[in-house]
Amino acid sequence: MKRAAILPMISLLIMALALSACGLLQEPEKAGGPIEAIPLETQPAGAITQPGDPATGAGSATVFTLDPSGSEVRFQLDEDLRGLRNTVVGTTNQVAGQLSVDLADLSQAQVGVIQINARTLTTDSSMRNRTMQNQILDAGTYEFITFTPTGIQGLPASATVGESISFTIVGDLTIRDITQPVTFDVQATAVSDRQITGTAAAVVNRTDFGLGIPSVPGVANVDEQVQLSITFTANAS
Repeated sequence: MKRAAILPMISLLIMALALSACGLLQEPEKAGGPIEAIPLETQPAGAITQPGDPATGAGSATVFTLDPSGSEVRFQLDEDLRGLRNTVVGTTNQVAGQLSVDLADLSQAQVGVIQINARTLTTDSSMRNRTMQNQILDAGTYEFITFTPTGIQGLPASATVGESISFTIVGDLTIRDITQPVTFDVQATAVSDRQITGTAAAVVNRTDFGLGIPSVPGVANVDEQVQLSITFTANAS
């Protein structure tokens, strides 16, 4: 075989090896199954925001469970893609959690651990998805991203059906094996006594969680800050 024909083959082989090392060729692990909420009553005391056990029926609190069919987790950051500025958006509806609310006494509100299945996060690029899940998030090992609330701030004393309220939830966000404190700004509305809808948003620094970007041809200047948001629907259990 002539030298001129061998060189392109070697180049292709080197590129294939590089792509494989970045996780671009390996199919990610599938989700272990549909996501399910961790019941509030089974969580340790430090994992909820106020003392009390809504499962005992104390007061008139109602336990609401996030409905994946009406919820979405979204992350967003910018990058240079082949020399042009590009916004990367990833989404999944595989989010689960519970909250306990008595509209007449919001001082006793509780929020349980929120789970997100990292294996189901997708963007508009299958190649990016493989890199994100295989190497950046290592979702094969760490299937779930979790947010464990430790406090609620700014809640009014009470609310009525149809009233939108704003507050913050402080807690610990765990991605892979790194946990950092994060505060979500929340807007929520009880659309009825059986359903609550709303949004929660935060900005995090990906390097705080060790989320480095592999060297991939055509990709550069990936933002450090990542916008996180959850649009949720929670139904009375």
